[in-house]
This record gives sequence, C-alpha cells and structure tokens, in this order.
Amino acid sequence: MSLRSPLGAVLGLGAARGGVHHWWVQRASAMALVPLGLWLLVALIGLPLGDYAAVSDWAGRGWNPVLLALLIGLASWHSHLGVQVVVEDYVHTHATKTLLLLASAGAHLLVGAGAVLAVLRVALRSFG
Repeated sequence: MSLRSPLGAVLGLGAARGGVHHWWVQRASAMALVPLGLWLLVALIGLPLGDYAAVSDWAGRGWNPVLLALLIGLASWHSHLGVQVVVEDYVHTHATKTLLLLASAGAHLLVGAGAVLAVLRVALRSFG
C-alpha cells in the first residue's frame, strides 16, 4: 500500500531520491573535516601566529600545503552543501531559489579556489 495519491503517482510527484545521497555526502565531508580541523588546530597552537615568516614557512613545508588545500576544498564543499539545503528548504520562489543556488555555488567555488591558490603561492615560494 502506498501513501501517495493516485494523481501524485501518475504525475510522478514525490521524493526526487537525491536527498539520501546529499545527506551522506554532508556527513562524510563533516567526518573528513574533523581530523583535518584537529590537525590544523594542533599545528597552529605551536606556531607564533604573529610572525608571518614562521607561518608562511610552516604552510609551505612538507605535507602542510596538501593538507591545507584538502581542508579548504572540503570546507568549501561542505559549506556549499549546507547553504544549498537552507536555500532549497526556505526559499519558495523558483527564480529566486535558482539565482541564490547559482550565486552560492559561484561564491563557494571562488572563495575555495582563491584560498587554494594562496596556499599554492606560499608553498611554491618556499621551494624557490
């Protein structure tokens, strides 16, 4: 027995079946951000944050640029997913919803790419 109305069944109205995947991706990105966030916290505690040269040297050494870029990418993606859920749930006008989703995706991509570029510039500067 189905809880869907006959009209809803004919028109194909109902769940888009994408919510479970979105939910899992949000949880997986959150779980990946936990160890990366702890790594960053522990690493920054031992650094003199007022000394640009020391922080810049640390950010360009070893695995630090790779982990920083991964943290930035995951945080940007996780934030994009969260904002997407809020917009889809609380904005009801189709045109406004579409505009906000596009603006959010663009802003998250721009901020994430800019931050990764900054890490790459620091990392490449320490090689030279």
